[in-house]
Amino acid sequence: MREFSIGQMASRSGLAVSAIRYYEAEGLIHPERNAGGQRRFPPSDLRRLSFIIAAQQFGFTLPRIRVLLEELPEARTPTPKDWARISKAFRSELDAKIESLTRLRDTLDGCIGCGCLSLDNCKLYNPDDRAGAKGAGPRYLMGDTPDI
Repeated sequence: MREFSIGQMASRSGLAVSAIRYYEAEGLIHPERNAGGQRRFPPSDLRRLSFIIAAQQFGFTLPRIRVLLEELPEARTPTPKDWARISKAFRSELDAKIESLTRLRDTLDGCIGCGCLSLDNCKLYNPDDRAGAKGAGPRYLMGDTPDI
């Protein structure tokens, strides 16, 4: 089996060596140590790092990424079937994020200052501070619909 040094992993992944060490400390990758104590990474860890990079770009937290990666085998390179299994959960969460971002994009200009932050000055979307009765925070941006 081909193994990579930490420098090779950094070069191939585009991550800093310190980031790779951090992900190891967080239990997201699991290199072995050679007789000299140097880290040796299997190809599956390179794929894990790629997944971590992509998931973070989509706004996933490291604890959530850890849960997703726990679905993958440790001792071998994940197969397409392995990736398909975790992609189901990943895909549904991405769909929810896309829906939320689309709603934010489409309502942002009309929502700022008119009730989404439970303000009572907007007579169109938030008469009598109805948004405030629904709870704290940007209620309409979080999915609540105005009572109009």
